[in-house]
This record gives sequence, structure tokens and C-alpha cells, in this order.
Amino acid sequence: MKNILKFFVVLVLTLLSHAVLRRYRPRVVMISGSVGKTSTKDAVAAVLGAHFFIRKSEKSFNSEFGVPFTILGVENPWNNPLAWFSLLKSALALIFLPNHYPNMLVLEVGADRPGDLARILRIVTPDAVVMTRIPEIPVHVEAYASPEAVREEEFSPAYSLPAAAPLIIPADDPYALDSALRTSARVISYGVADSATVHISDIGFYEAEGKVAGMTARVRLGEEEGNCIAKGSVGRAQVLPVAAALAAAHAFSIPLTKALKALESYEPPPGRGRIFVGKNHSIIIDDSYNASPAAVEEALATLKIFPHTGRRIAVLGDMLELGRYSVMEHERISMLASHSADVIAAVGIRARAFAAKPGRAEALLFDNSAIAASTLTDFVQPGDVVLVKGSQSIRTERIVKALLANPEDSVRLVRQEKKWKEKL
Repeated sequence: MKNILKFFVVLVLTLLSHAVLRRYRPRVVMISGSVGKTSTKDAVAAVLGAHFFIRKSEKSFNSEFGVPFTILGVENPWNNPLAWFSLLKSALALIFLPNHYPNMLVLEVGADRPGDLARILRIVTPDAVVMTRIPEIPVHVEAYASPEAVREEEFSPAYSLPAAAPLIIPADDPYALDSALRTSARVISYGVADSATVHISDIGFYEAEGKVAGMTARVRLGEEEGNCIAKGSVGRAQVLPVAAALAAAHAFSIPLTKALKALESYEPPPGRGRIFVGKNHSIIIDDSYNASPAAVEEALATLKIFPHTGRRIAVLGDMLELGRYSVMEHERISMLASHSADVIAAVGIRARAFAAKPGRAEALLFDNSAIAASTLTDFVQPGDVVLVKGSQSIRTERIVKALLANPEDSVRLVRQEKKWKEKL
């Protein structure tokens, strides 16, 4: 019965979305990939929004439900029958009454299991695609036959592009480069590779008032050059969405200087390397949104070089949805953690592998985030830098919340909505 109801709801949302798209014919910029989609979507929207009337996916609404919600311009009704009725009324008003509808949609799309993106592409087809990195072991791999199958699905929006339409890819991703050759799209690349259309270099920490306040890099596009800044978050991964956004701007003939100006208001979304002042004069790197092997690797690389006077503490939760690759990837990350942190606080059963490798790092083991939060609040010391990262279900944002020096900063954390707080 539940599957039948889901099929019916998706069908209705699809039909309504088709009708709205046929009436208003907005250009669609689709964001796909495995790492950094939401940050990239927000950065692309910041650039294009300065020149077009856009609407972007809220948060990471990237499913066969989330995409229609964005097209229709409605919030997630959850289980509220009145909210679903309001959604239908709003959609019919869009279809039959005059409305000032966006002329561009920036849509994040994602796949949890085989066929997810095929279903989304039946709802909407892109006019441009921005790809983020697709690592060797992608997230959600446990639901697929192989990592290659995940990568192929994540790249599938590019295959639906019209000839000569913009396809924006990471220049440092061999799979993306190879797959792009199988399309007829106009390829624009971004990254640190010398061949990148949007070439970034000199990546480093951005400082304000003597404190780390984000990331900075040098950007080159043809004969143009400039500096880009990603405020509020740290890590090389925070610069790549900015570079992707500059590539998207280039695809739509927006000059580099204007694109950089538009990005001055951009900040990465919650839970993606955000910096906070922690208890006992510590520093928190809040990377609690989710955790894949590639993302944890990047986060640990940032922790290793982050300026500090105290200890480097890596609070790492389980990496989920890795299937048969779980043991191998947890063991691989444990080697990186032992060389990047002075203290490893492992949260969850799988995460115990992070603290299993011999080395100089002190190890703390916790069954869940609630226990970790209550212990770590008294453990952190002045000058400590605390990285917090874990898969969504581990709820490591609860640890970040407990460590905040200013409780009012909790509104800037991920998963603070009432529906999330009600979940155990």
C-alpha cells in the first residue's frame, strides 16, 4: 500500500511539474555528482542569480520528490494532508493563472539507489549540467552492483544534454573527463589541473582580524585573473564549488569580474566545514552534514594543516552506505586519521576502526553522538581545533551543538528543523 501511494504521489507531482515547465519554459541548470552538490548548487545560484531570475533547490532536496517541490515552488508537506492540499492548489494556480515564474532553475539531483536519476530525468531535462567530483568509492555504493554503476548514474544527466549545451566538469576527475568524451556537449572544466578552463591555484586559508575565516584561491579564466573567497568554511573542498560556479558563469557569458562580485555573498551551507568558536576557547570545524570516504579524507587534510596552538581533535562518526567496501574504507581512513589528529574520537561501531591503528593519536570511543557530546564538552581545551564529521544517521551535529561557545550559533547548524529534532 505504501509503495502504491508513493507511486501515485510521484505521478501527480510529475504531471504538475511537466505542466508548469511547459508553460513557463525556464532554463534548467542541473547539479549532479557525489561530493559537494549542495555547496555547488548554492554557489552556482549565487552567481546566476545576479543576472537571471532564478529558483534553486532548497537545502539538498534532490529526489523525485524534492525536484518537483522546487519546480512548483512549495515546501515539503511531510505528512500534513492540509499542506498537500495547499501544494495542489498552488500548482494549479501556477498552471492556470498568470504568475511571475523564474526564467532559470538551479536543481540539485541525487541518487540513493539505481534508477533514481532516470526517474528525475523523466520529470525534467537539463539545459546545462554541472558535475561535482565522483570518487573511486562513491556514497550510496551499497545499493549498486559496483562503484562504476554509481558513477554512471551520477553522470547520466550529462547524457541527456542537447548538442553543444554546457557541461561543466571537475578537471581533476578522470572519470568525468573520460565520460565527457561520450557526449556532444560543450565541455567547460574547473579545478587545479593546468588544463582546466577555470584554473584555481594558491589555495589557502582566508583570514579576517587575525583569525581563519574561510578559504581563498587565485582564479584564471583565459586572459582574466582574480581572487575568490569562500567565507565561513574551511577546506580545499570549499573552493571547488566556487570554481564550478565561475565555470557556470562563463557558460552563460558572465564575465569573471562580475561573477566574482556576485560570489561575495556566498557562504557554504550548514554542516560543510563551517567554523565556530567552541567551548573553552576551542575552534570547531563543523563538517557534520554527511560523510563519504572522499569527504572525510578532505576534512582530515584540512585538520592537519589548520593553524592551532592546542590539539587537533578528529571526532569521526560511522561512514554508512558503503556496503562491502565499508571495512576497507574505514581502515584506509584510519591511517589518514592517525597522521592528521592528536586525538581521534570515534562515534559508532564502524568508526572504532578509526582509532584502531597504532600511532601517536589518543583514542576515545563512543557508542553514539549523545554520549560523545556529554564527554567532549569537558575534554576540549584552549587552542584545540575540533573537526566533527559523520554520516547523517549518526547525527554528529548534536556534538557540534554541545561544543558551541555561543548556544545561539545552533541555528546555523544542519538538521535543526522540528522534524529532524523529533527523530531519535
